[in-house]
Amino acid sequence: MNSRQASGMIVGIALVLGVTIPAQAGPPLICHVIEIGPAKTLPRVDLNGAEDSGYDLKNLTRDTLAILDSGAPVLVQMETLRRATLYARLDPQVAKELLTRLQVRAVDSEAAGHLDAMAFFDAGYLIETYQQWMGKNEPNPARGLDGYRLVKKAISMRGADPELEFAAALITLRGPESDHREHYQKALAGAQNDPLLARNLATTFNAQTMASMLRAERPEVQPSN
Repeated sequence: MNSRQASGMIVGIALVLGVTIPAQAGPPLICHVIEIGPAKTLPRVDLNGAEDSGYDLKNLTRDTLAILDSGAPVLVQMETLRRATLYARLDPQVAKELLTRLQVRAVDSEAAGHLDAMAFFDAGYLIETYQQWMGKNEPNPARGLDGYRLVKKAISMRGADPELEFAAALITLRGPESDHREHYQKALAGAQNDPLLARNLATTFNAQTMASMLRAERPEVQPSN
């Protein structure tokens, strides 16, 4: 069995039979670890272990940008920004610096006349992770910002990209439901050719979520009189 067949089987089993792996509770962009294989990203960190990780926060913006600017796949950028958020919460100044740099990076690409879809995605995705992980009573430089809007802009600029759709599906996991369903279905369609994305879909969305998507795609037939 080749990798394409394997990914198709994963998605097919998940949808038709229902997977038994539960989706983790908690903020979707934080609690769902993105599988990236052997790709390079920031040092691994537990949800509550960032403070004891030994990572030097003064390097966070530099290290994060180095990975994002390397042309890494979308899944790698998602996991990088997830880990960056875990670290950034420890230092409000670092959190603000990282977000500001990503925002400027997107604006600069627009000002230069060569729009960079991933620059908008990175800024939008970081905004959303900040909003899900930083509490109401603590400093949050992303408060009041709309990261989802930037992610949708990146999708419109980049065209069909199932990994971007997966990111948007995670952002909208708690609503709006119609947007979530649309992003999820597009990610699912692309997963047939992306084994790593297929694994992430299978381990992120539980049987209940997948079953509801399947019902939405196959409306019940009303009995005839």
